[in-house]
Amino acid sequence: MTCHLCSGACSGADLTALLTPELTWLWEALAAAADRRGDEALTDGPAVTVTIPASPAQRAAAAGLIGGRALAPGQRRRLDLNELTTALTIRGPALTPGAVAAHACGRRLAERARARAEHMASADRLRVQIEARAVDLPEHVRELVEPTTAFTRLHSLGWVARILNAPDPAALLDQAMEVVGRLPRPGHRIDRRTLVPGDPHALDGGPLPALVLALTKSSGNTPRSAWARLGVDCDDLLGGLIITGVTPSGWGVPPSATFTLPPRELADIAWEPPPAADTWVFVTENPSVLSAARSQALLDDTAATPRVICTAGTPSQVECAAIGALSDAGWRVAIRADFDPAGLAHMRALLAASPGAVPWRMNAADYESAAQHGTIDLRLQESDAPWDPHLVPTMKEHSAHVYEEDLLPMLLTDIAVGAPNTSAGLHPAAGMLLCTARRERNDGR
Repeated sequence: MTCHLCSGACSGADLTALLTPELTWLWEALAAAADRRGDEALTDGPAVTVTIPASPAQRAAAAGLIGGRALAPGQRRRLDLNELTTALTIRGPALTPGAVAAHACGRRLAERARARAEHMASADRLRVQIEARAVDLPEHVRELVEPTTAFTRLHSLGWVARILNAPDPAALLDQAMEVVGRLPRPGHRIDRRTLVPGDPHALDGGPLPALVLALTKSSGNTPRSAWARLGVDCDDLLGGLIITGVTPSGWGVPPSATFTLPPRELADIAWEPPPAADTWVFVTENPSVLSAARSQALLDDTAATPRVICTAGTPSQVECAAIGALSDAGWRVAIRADFDPAGLAHMRALLAASPGAVPWRMNAADYESAAQHGTIDLRLQESDAPWDPHLVPTMKEHSAHVYEEDLLPMLLTDIAVGAPNTSAGLHPAAGMLLCTARRERNDGR
């Protein structure tokens, strides 16, 4: 059986003469050096400096192990580790200074260094695993994970330690990567309960869902918002559309009320028709726009109730269909979102579901009116904004996001007037391009 103190270096050795009380000071000094260096054997390397004790018995016991001139009390002497190792082989063929020191102190040496080395080796295996698995991810997910930086990001968030503390770190990471690989493409949605086949509750809690969100750079938001950003629906009772000024058919809602319709109520919804022809309803991404519009109307007693619907992030297929049903009821629909990759995907999904809708202040000129020059690598294709061919090149030129809050005064003006500004910055070819894109979607191309 291998010795737990020295990994078997003491095999066949006679340690009796070396483990006397008079030599304890020497082995403790060597044990301290082994801990500092992370070297439990101490067979070579820089000499170890020791202080000679005052006790004649201690000096006499060490005389045969510390070569050179006679030992004087308080003297500092340098121990040549190669010479000491050779001297110890008389007591055992595999004996090392570190092995004797471990037995003298009754503990394994260099534990911290060994644990640190083992942790680094385990972490490096995780890094290799992440990079290898990320290569096979679908492109839209690989852009979120970013294989070359994923490990560094997880390490900075404390996730490497959390993974390594799991009962089976490799299995946890593999399962998270499997889930990441099933995330939908931008503009599509999926039920979270289907992401782990055979286990609809696997992502309800615990390290797995949190790791998936961390891998996809989505852990900074609440879990529901984070999943929604990835196109994942958690249930049909929470979330949905925040609404003011528009009412489902047959519902008795106070005219000025703001309320939320959950996904379950949005399925196959029918809307009350508008009070007059050419009445607009404004669809936004961020609740702050709806909140500001309601506050503005309250300050002006003569103002009409604003007609605003907020998706509160990326809309689900049910929410997109519900917004498309507004046109069927006779409403004119103006749609907008943030100027970022998620917002453009959001727009494409809504325009595909609502062919009668128009982009609202979502053109290159609108973007430029609030854009700063940034450093964001916007991985966009020109087809990502089919309503304006100038928008994507302009966004790439500025390398910055623009959020709805940046355009809030203009948006509130449009809502108060009751008609959107849809033409700013619109290229003459944009209308034709948008119609073509919608026709291709409807044809299933």
